[in-house]
Amino acid sequence: MSNGLVALEVIGRKSGRVISFPLVVAIVDGQRYVASMLGDNSQWVRNVRAAGGKAVLRSGGYENVLLEEIPAGERAPLLKAYLHAAPGARPHVSVSMDAPLTEFKEIAAEYSVFRVVSNEKKN
Repeated sequence: MSNGLVALEVIGRKSGRVISFPLVVAIVDGQRYVASMLGDNSQWVRNVRAAGGKAVLRSGGYENVLLEEIPAGERAPLLKAYLHAAPGARPHVSVSMDAPLTEFKEIAAEYSVFRVVSNEKKN
């Protein structure tokens, strides 16, 4: 899967139903990442945390994944790369996508970033 739009499916922490949310997957150093441009307290982030990171990505097929939250101190370069991969996220972030990493470090705690790890069973 390259950079691109996916549907994230996670169990709602209150409803217990599957919630679907569109996201962009960004590839950085061979790893896949998703980020919350609506802030650290968005509903999908809260649902992912409540689900212990377990989710499904849909893009043509289904992939069971584990979303591992990245500590705020490590998010700056990932946020910058994410803005380049997800043009629709730019209006939600207070720094330019071409700003220096120091500016991304200042806002990193406001935007959750998760590493996407495949949770598929291997035979």
